[in-house]
Parts: sequence; structure tokens; C-alpha cells
Amino acid sequence: MNGFTFDSSCVDDTKRLSFALASCLKGGEILFFRGPIGAGKTVMVSAIAEAFGFKQKPVSASFSIMKKYENKNITIYHIDLFRLSEGEMFNLGFEEMLRDEHALILAEWPDPAENFFPSDRLEIEVTLKEGNSRSISANATGKISENILKELCKKINK
Repeated sequence: MNGFTFDSSCVDDTKRLSFALASCLKGGEILFFRGPIGAGKTVMVSAIAEAFGFKQKPVSASFSIMKKYENKNITIYHIDLFRLSEGEMFNLGFEEMLRDEHALILAEWPDPAENFFPSDRLEIEVTLKEGNSRSISANATGKISENILKELCKKINK
């Protein structure tokens, strides 16, 4: 299984999917989030952080580029590369993130940094539909992300 699509009719649906996704993560995974402004990428990141017990919910990291959240269970790196180009990716701390084998990396607008990260990642695309509806597709690009996707499908299709 390489891909999966979920239809969300409201924010609560998107959060339920994100909680299910979080339950499939252990740390050491990379998730890329794509979609237009207001699609729900940060909603998903915040719900994943909430599922891991973070009281402080991540907000858009567009102006700070990277935020690090730590608790006793996991470290989450939330990056948002909205205004950056590939040439600006040096010296942003990606090396530190990647050395932390147990950290969860959640990247919004990841395209400029694609070449800086391992190719095995779960790529999530949020597409706006009518009203509050969204289509959320996830694609696995390697063995780790494929296992996440298989587990997520089992949880969603119960």
C-alpha cells in the first residue's frame, strides 16, 4: 500500500484522523504536509502534538521557521518553510533534527527542504473542497512510512 485518501467534512474529522495517525507514530518518522493556506496542515500538526500529550499546541511556524517541542515521551520538530527557497535551507538546524533518531519531524510547505531529508517519509496533501470539507491523501515513500500507512488504514477502517 502506497497511498490512502480520507474525506474530512469538518475540523473534528481532521483531528480524528490526526489522532489516529499519531497513534501509529513512535518517533523517528518524518511527515511532510502540503496544501494551500488554510487547508488544515497546522490543525493536523497540533492534533498530533496533542495526542502526544503536549499542552502547548503548535501554531503556524511560518515566522520562526522551526519550533521544537519536548516532553518526556517525544521531541517534535515543527518546521514551516512557506517563504523559503531551497538555497536558504543551509544552517537551519536540520542536522540536529536528523541526529535525533527518536524525534518526530512535521514539516509544512516542505518542498524547499526535500533534498535535505531522507526519502522515506509520509507525504500528506490536504485539498480544500466545498465549505469545511477537505480531501486528505497520504503517500508512503519508503518502508517506514508504508508501515505507518498500513497501520493508519487499519485504525481508520475499523
